[in-house]
Amino acid sequence: MIVVPDSVVTARAAKAATSAIPVVFAIGADPVKSGLVKSLSRPGGNLTGGARLNVELEPKRLQMLCELVPTARTVALLVNPANPNAEASSKDMAAAARSLGIALHVLKASSDRDLDLAFGELDSVGAAGLVIAPDPFFIGRSARLAELALAHRTPAIFQYREFAAAGGLASYAGNPMEGYRLIGFYIARILRGENPADLPVQQYGKLELIINLNTAKRLGLTIPRHLLIAADEVIEIDEVIESHSDSCMSFACGA
Repeated sequence: MIVVPDSVVTARAAKAATSAIPVVFAIGADPVKSGLVKSLSRPGGNLTGGARLNVELEPKRLQMLCELVPTARTVALLVNPANPNAEASSKDMAAAARSLGIALHVLKASSDRDLDLAFGELDSVGAAGLVIAPDPFFIGRSARLAELALAHRTPAIFQYREFAAAGGLASYAGNPMEGYRLIGFYIARILRGENPADLPVQQYGKLELIINLNTAKRLGLTIPRHLLIAADEVIEIDEVIESHSDSCMSFACGA
């Protein structure tokens, strides 16, 4: 059996490599549109698993970033050009930016050196915030991305809690642990003799909003009240001075 967590690219490679060995995946994209299965209810081949909202959440992350930085008129999107979703993601986000009345600048990075160059470009275009697209390369560098965003004083939003915990401003996505549990459940069923072609792809993912309030303070931002109320977790709460009497709230807590 082949197990593929969090990578459409790897799942495609597994599908191309074999039509006999069962493949169980948990990805953050539509597996039908990605060409992995024929349908969610009847995959029809040797692949099955789970799918959560992730790529589809990018416009929502952009909207949240604009709420976190209401004065933003230009924002940036960081994509990995090697990701098969990069082009479609850029087009969808450009449309979302137009609907919000802001300009979107697309940055590209597929290596550590590219990340440094991309953040340098971020400064030159005057972007007031950054949305980081879902990508395995970026996931593995959540702490580095948070470090770069802070160094460049850029409010940034990504998908997983690790980014916000490392100093990024916010994260918004489904919890990947649900996918790992689903993978284990399907592995057990297949090992007991069930056919992956008959196991429906399950959609999962309770969405979680994580906000790093201490990072907001360092960036001079006051978090809107409705986002603080909606947040599943507020990390490293520090004192935030209220600057908008009706739209924001103050917090004070010992470190």
